[in-house]
Amino acid sequence: MPFALRVAERHDIPALEALIPLSTRELQAAYYSPAQIEGALGTVFAVDRQLIADGTYFVVEDAGVIVGCGGWSRRKTLFGGDQGRHASEDAVLDPEHEPARIRAFFVHPQWARRGIGMLLLRECERAAITAGFRMFELVATLAGVPLYAAGGFRAVEQFGIPLVSGGPMPVVRMSKVVGGPSPA
Repeated sequence: MPFALRVAERHDIPALEALIPLSTRELQAAYYSPAQIEGALGTVFAVDRQLIADGTYFVVEDAGVIVGCGGWSRRKTLFGGDQGRHASEDAVLDPEHEPARIRAFFVHPQWARRGIGMLLLRECERAAITAGFRMFELVATLAGVPLYAAGGFRAVEQFGIPLVSGGPMPVVRMSKVVGGPSPA
């Protein structure tokens, strides 16, 4: 595969801030209304600088250009950017009893369906397992459900994220346990 995978750094933030709305507007368009997409940009779909600071966010590059990103977290936050987050949401999880969070996957539309999402998912799982986690949880957009299902995640519940405009936005909470069935 010609892609290069690496840990995201602070200097990547402007490129991520450009990639996220581009990815969201095009790849989510078949699943959400324009009002839902615009209502989610900047809050649900946004850069989480804490993931970058923790060294748990990755970028995929093609010829030096960021074409995908995604990460995992040892913190309680399940989704969304870092705007307006409370300190309690960033509490550290106990890997013995709580699942790591798989977070914030975005792929440039011109590079979609080339294995970037699965490459990121496998790297996130590998890194979280190295940190002691055996359970994983995520909130998938409707467009992302097939990727995560192909990666062994199981749907647990569907719910709506309230948005300031165009909401609620339907999403699916999914889980996976390494070496066993996903919890219900």
